Amino acid sequence: MEKLFNSTRDNDNKLSPSRAIIKGLSDDGGLFVPQFLKDVKFDYKDFIGKSYNYIAKTILGEFLDFSKEQIDYCVDTAYSLNNFETEDIFKVVDVEDGLSILELFSGNTIAFKDCALSILPLLLKCAKENENDKDDVLILTATSGDTGKAALEGFHDVDGIDVIVYYPYKGVSRLQLLQMLTQKGSNVKSYAVKGNFDDTQAGVKEIFNDSDFEKELEKYGVKLSSANSINIGRLLPQVVYYYHSYIRLIEQGKIKEGDKVNFIVPTGNFGNILAGYYAYLTGLPVNKLICASNDNNVLFDFFKSGTYDKNREFKKTISPSMDILISSNLERLIYHMYDGDDKKVNDLMAKLSNEGKYTIDSEYMNKADNFIGGYATEDEIREVIKEVYEKDDYLMDTHTAAGYKVYKDSKEDDTYSVLLSTASPYKFSRDVYDSIFDDDVKASDDVEYMYKLNEKTKVNIPKPVNNIESFERREEEVITKEDMRNSILKYIEGKK
Repeated sequence: MEKLFNSTRDNDNKLSPSRAIIKGLSDDGGLFVPQFLKDVKFDYKDFIGKSYNYIAKTILGEFLDFSKEQIDYCVDTAYSLNNFETEDIFKVVDVEDGLSILELFSGNTIAFKDCALSILPLLLKCAKENENDKDDVLILTATSGDTGKAALEGFHDVDGIDVIVYYPYKGVSRLQLLQMLTQKGSNVKSYAVKGNFDDTQAGVKEIFNDSDFEKELEKYGVKLSSANSINIGRLLPQVVYYYHSYIRLIEQGKIKEGDKVNFIVPTGNFGNILAGYYAYLTGLPVNKLICASNDNNVLFDFFKSGTYDKNREFKKTISPSMDILISSNLERLIYHMYDGDDKKVNDLMAKLSNEGKYTIDSEYMNKADNFIGGYATEDEIREVIKEVYEKDDYLMDTHTAAGYKVYKDSKEDDTYSVLLSTASPYKFSRDVYDSIFDDDVKASDDVEYMYKLNEKTKVNIPKPVNNIESFERREEEVITKEDMRNSILKYIEGKK
């Protein structure tokens, strides 16, 4: 089977898996998808009793044009006790009858993005070897908070690869900001961009689509790539933990082989839940993929009506990783819903660009009938954090709490459910603390709240953020969206 990836906007734009990882985003603005997806099938029974790394090697080996040695190197280097606090990488924790939580925050940045961003630098390094690519790679990433630190952490001091992270000025938590500013490495840089996350992400996309700027960078021997979830090298590693969690449920006696499971996924950019769809397409017994949003509920409206409409007020919430109105990875789902009709995808994306909305024909919308949308308001998120802590003695972050509320709202029968936990509660300590405790004790920022939350709950603070305020850090640099190209040139020239 020849392994080729094509753009969602041009089926004739085909690349090897290695080249697709290096490129990140297609020249036509589309996202890369595996042409051979329908031929990839896994028998989940083969994974029973096997390690996380075994499952990862099997799955990634089917999708990539890497040698066995390269796959082993990438997986075993990424998923080790150097990067994760538990040998099983991600714990599956029983919270209440019928519900387990897949804790995806055991990595160095205490958020789910560690899964993909601990291995992406290694995939990129091997992809460059496979393509005999001698150019330096510059990773550009827009972040609403978590991706930034995870990209900086994953790529720091990797030869031949530099990283610049852009985040919305005053649009991330103090802890997220400190995590970025304290990052070590001679090849990493972060900038605050005036505006919200959608402005920041749009700026990065414009740079990727600017052929003149691409030529300018070629003079320096530099190629751009992306660490955002638009990169197929981000998406594929996330498929692994869906299989992993299903197998652990069998081993724990929570389900029987073949039982279908619901997965509840708090998501903004749609990458995390799309990985679940790929797991479903490749053979995992999935019942429903339940998409949880916050007050920026554009995805909820989409799954309810078939219309995606970003023409609405952008709301800053206590679950900032879901504060997104343009869910980039949805384009991949739409491509699959339309059976690979690249012209249709082009039309819809042009409508999104020009009018801010598009509508899917109902017959095609039915092809995504295993998706359900739901959302939680600020008040509901706070109520859930308090309720679950008091009832189950379990501490959850604001995004996971949105998922729990949607789980409760959408529960129709006794189908076992897995809630994907987005981040450690200590990443959003202020809001978690204020949701549970009604005292008058106020702290100046979420780092102080982190210690207060620990004092009250006795839940351990993760090692990567304990005492973070004492770590050496750089000054925050603030730019406008229009300055983004210049910031890249300035960085490259400073390295020469």
